[in-house]
Amino acid sequence: MEQAPSSDHRPRLTQAISALLRERRVAALGTVQDDGAPFVSMVPYAVETGQAWLVLHVSALAAHTANLLARPRVSLLVTQGEMAGEPVHALPRLTLVGRAQRLEPGSADWQVCRSAYLQRFPEAEPMTQLGDFSFIAIVPEAARQIAGFGAARSVDAEELRQILGEG
Repeated sequence: MEQAPSSDHRPRLTQAISALLRERRVAALGTVQDDGAPFVSMVPYAVETGQAWLVLHVSALAAHTANLLARPRVSLLVTQGEMAGEPVHALPRLTLVGRAQRLEPGSADWQVCRSAYLQRFPEAEPMTQLGDFSFIAIVPEAARQIAGFGAARSVDAEELRQILGEG
């Protein structure tokens, strides 16, 4: 049986980034501690298409929150899930570098980011009412995409904005 042609005319690697960011819901967040040591933690994320941001909802009690507020350049790693029996070295992944911005509660940006986050994580709604949680927008600056073994490329901020803005 013949497959219908795809209506998505974007390059294959661009489509792969978009699919990875839509399908995965957690990322490894890299921040820098006060002493300069790297610190990596797991964070759920959503995509806010209007501003082309990744959105985090973080607690003031979390070490990564203090780190990113003090030093806003961060890195996020989103990777395809491991499959039993498949080689892990070729797992598709995206390492994104960006700048974290704490959003002012009640602001227009806060409202749209809250909406995007709750669309993806409706169960998190009660946490959005807690005073020690903040929405953080990650403004993308660049990324490195690994689409499989031997398939790697750098992605600039403009292409990332286009991909994130497509939803």
